[in-house]
Amino acid sequence: MNAPELYLENQLCFPLYATSRLTTKIYAPYLEELGVTYPQYLVLLTLWQYNDQSVTSIGKRLYLESNTLTPLLKRLEQKRLIVRSRSKTDERTVMITLTDAGKKLKKKALEIPKKIIASFEDDTITEEEMIFFQKTLFKLLNVLNDKTS
Repeated sequence: MNAPELYLENQLCFPLYATSRLTTKIYAPYLEELGVTYPQYLVLLTLWQYNDQSVTSIGKRLYLESNTLTPLLKRLEQKRLIVRSRSKTDERTVMITLTDAGKKLKKKALEIPKKIIASFEDDTITEEEMIFFQKTLFKLLNVLNDKTS
């Protein structure tokens, strides 16, 4: 029985998965210089952009559950890049704050996005196509989040 709907090249999930994996691989040497993993880098990005945040807020921004986020935060704290503390207004809330070392790491990270974009440069895809693709991915992310929440 011929079933083209089951062909690998006809799956939406496969190019998303493979592109994500390969993109993360491109980040690896730059993040190694910072001494962080890709998920830890994502946490740092949210803190550099929004400053002190609750674990819940970071989880919402990164689409991560608390049980996934907590070990990441523990490792960042062990690296002395963040501090975890109870909120003064609600003891149930854990707040995440950058340390001075975490703040200084931002300066080192500033060149990473440019290097990543440069690594994507190719005659077969334009910068405009990449920007459109990113916008489309965010739309898809929002749709999927609404359906799975």
